[in-house]
Amino acid sequence: MSWVVDRKCGCLYILSMEDDMIMDKKRRKTASADFLLQWSQWQLLDSILPTGGFAHSFGLEAAIQARIILGHEDFKNQVIHILENTGSLLLPFVYSATNSPDLDTWQRLDRILDATLTNEVSRKASIAQGSALMRVAAAVFTEVPCLKTMRDACIGSGAVSYHHAPIFGMICGLLGMDSETSQKAYIFITMRDAISAATRLNLVGPLGAAVLQHQLCLVAETVLKKWMDHTVEEACQTAPLLDTLQGCHSYLFSRLFCS
Repeated sequence: MSWVVDRKCGCLYILSMEDDMIMDKKRRKTASADFLLQWSQWQLLDSILPTGGFAHSFGLEAAIQARIILGHEDFKNQVIHILENTGSLLLPFVYSATNSPDLDTWQRLDRILDATLTNEVSRKASIAQGSALMRVAAAVFTEVPCLKTMRDACIGSGAVSYHHAPIFGMICGLLGMDSETSQKAYIFITMRDAISAATRLNLVGPLGAAVLQHQLCLVAETVLKKWMDHTVEEACQTAPLLDTLQGCHSYLFSRLFCS
């Protein structure tokens, strides 16, 4: 038997043992659901999730063959440009999708981003990663059944192109992430994937990659604070050379990455 205070009227009630057990079960069920969502949030950022992010170099491979990247400092500057461009161009879509993770918002943001990306290589990369992420999320995060419902509703309809940034933001919102965390997570996976690509291109070793990623944390935080919480109407391209390099990727004679 326990005592409960009604916060609205201030009245004191006595709960029977059965009522106490029912309330305890409800609390445990809520806590269990919250913990499951937290584990899902961490899994979303795990590199083992098969979303195809490691098949893309963000223009690094083209920059090497164009001899724009000749050493460690060139590579570091290129990663900073990638983060800056991600912040200015894609964070607004992540932000908007996180705040309104529903089908109508997703379709609207997807159409806007599809019209915004004029670079065909980066556009195809965005679609490939986005469609893979949506497929994996619908299969893995079964505690959010609307993911599968929305995917099934759009398959073969042509209503969406499956761009990555809106899908990532939508999944973050459905998994209970706040908008700041989802935007920081998007910057993180961009930095992670770019540095991982550099490792496979022999620009930097595994230990050097880890050191560089840690060194760039302050840069990433600065980019986040600069570009977070912007609307899609404010999305813009801040690194035109990067966009050009990505567009040249399909013309490379030999290449390791898809973009």
